[in-house]
Amino acid sequence: MPLPELIDAAIYAATYWSAVSAFTLGWGFRATGRGHVPRSGPVLIVSNHQSFFDPVLIGAAAPRRLTYLARSSLFHDPAFAALIRHFSAVPIDRSFGKEGLQTVLTQLHQGRAVLMFPEGERTHTGEIQPLKAGVSLLIRRLTCPIIPAAVAGCYEAWPRHRAFPIPEPICCPAEGRSLAVAFGPAIAPARYQGQDREAILADLQQQMARAKLAAEQIRRRNPARNKRTFPFEHASRLA
Repeated sequence: MPLPELIDAAIYAATYWSAVSAFTLGWGFRATGRGHVPRSGPVLIVSNHQSFFDPVLIGAAAPRRLTYLARSSLFHDPAFAALIRHFSAVPIDRSFGKEGLQTVLTQLHQGRAVLMFPEGERTHTGEIQPLKAGVSLLIRRLTCPIIPAAVAGCYEAWPRHRAFPIPEPICCPAEGRSLAVAFGPAIAPARYQGQDREAILADLQQQMARAKLAAEQIRRRNPARNKRTFPFEHASRLA
């Protein structure tokens, strides 16, 4: 492996384990369903969006390196743009128009695992918001698996109206801000053939809701865990 690639791999590994450690110690981070994510080849991961934690948290939970879709305004600063590009971020318009669609397809054609937040913005309530209409155009053009995913606890730990997150150290009693990620079983694109936009978006949102329920059920000392009925089989757990 060439030296630049070795350096890149070392930086990524150091960042990955730093994130896992910080989330685990600071918020009792757990993950389930990692085995549902293919270890190679193109895959689209769709998740709910609760806070600024979400991209890093899902990246820490995933069993492979992800490509992130970041709003184009984040690339205006050359130094910051270089930093996030190093961690596989690509610019995309929040409205997810034609250019955004092509950006995702290009990354998938290169065999990457792309993380997408089809709500288009962080939730205002903690619940999953309606998905952007343009997402259905992407789904119709996919030939790779779709993995429904979800975060839980991020809204409580860092809602959009707060400037900074609220920690919940693993050494302290849980107060409802512990973090979790769940990945659901892969969805074949053929599932959506012949369906209209509303049907596609409704089904995709339902699959994300199931993933969110799975994530809620593994959160540290969460009351919902008193009855653990996982929506997904063969779930694995990190931390």
